[in-house]
Amino acid sequence: MQGDLFGEVAPPPLAETPAGAASHDNPAARAGRRKAKVRLAPSAGAWRALAQRLPAQLRFGVSTWSYPGWDGLVWDGDYDPGVLSKHGLDAYHRHPLLRTVCVDRTFWRPLTAAQYAAYAGQVDDDFRFVVKCPAGVTDAQVRDDEGKARKPNPDFLDPRLAVEHFVQPALAGLGAKLGVLVFQLSPLPWGWLNRPASLLDRLGDLLAAVRQALPAQGGVIVAVEIRDPELLGQALVDVLRAHGATFCLGLHGKMPPIEEQLPMLRALWPGPLVCRWNLNRDFGAYGYADAQKKHAPFDAILSEDPHTCAMLARTVRGIADAGQPAYVTVSNDAEGCAPLSIQKLAQAVAE
Repeated sequence: MQGDLFGEVAPPPLAETPAGAASHDNPAARAGRRKAKVRLAPSAGAWRALAQRLPAQLRFGVSTWSYPGWDGLVWDGDYDPGVLSKHGLDAYHRHPLLRTVCVDRTFWRPLTAAQYAAYAGQVDDDFRFVVKCPAGVTDAQVRDDEGKARKPNPDFLDPRLAVEHFVQPALAGLGAKLGVLVFQLSPLPWGWLNRPASLLDRLGDLLAAVRQALPAQGGVIVAVEIRDPELLGQALVDVLRAHGATFCLGLHGKMPPIEEQLPMLRALWPGPLVCRWNLNRDFGAYGYADAQKKHAPFDAILSEDPHTCAMLARTVRGIADAGQPAYVTVSNDAEGCAPLSIQKLAQAVAE
């Protein structure tokens, strides 16, 4: 899988089907496939007053949006996942609380400028995208289709590949609608964790190239997300600060809880907030499959996490009230239904 990331292969179509999506044999799903135009659920208008109470610098969004289970929350019907993937952003971005989205599929394979432009064409000028650098750059291992490491990745943190296959196409396709570039470092082998200075030097070279490729006044945030708590500390802070990057709060079982990651943001203050609330810690570090099984069809909160919600809301309010941008994207795996989690977060921030 990962070995083909930078090969001469045709880019995948925009359509993608998330795990746990409704069956194509379902009559309602078949009817949804026939709908060429995705429309916003009428109930979304009820959140407009709350959205107006939130800081202007704050943007909430989801990670992947092609879920039929959001019928009545985001969509006005039970659309087919493929239809939502290709056409759903036009409705999604009209929801008052959803002003950003994380395009996760870029992690698995680079997108072309035309594919990015197709996304940008579905949203208005105020909307911003969060996009992830391909794993072919940010994973130290080349992995098979099951995610098992096969061999060391010779392209790990390669500045040229990061710029040519990620930064430049995203800029060309999204333009002013590009909000955040996320460089998520996959869990590292001990060979790298035992040489943190070499790792951070290489990361610094990549960040320097990325910063040089970005417009000086463009406002694009560069964020680094890690999956190894051993890297938390001043050495990483120094590299991020030196290259105008920030630390991405990654809320899931592989990292400590939010309160143990906040010192990184304090050390980088003043600066923006980028947070990705990916997985409820109750499922452990490798519990994504279990979370999907429990939460499908992702239309209700089934794994409530009031502690993370309260801590995150307090953090968001403090950073946004200080005039700094705040991007928070939420997965269904956090509590069971990302739009409902965002509603809770928005209420907590407003109060």
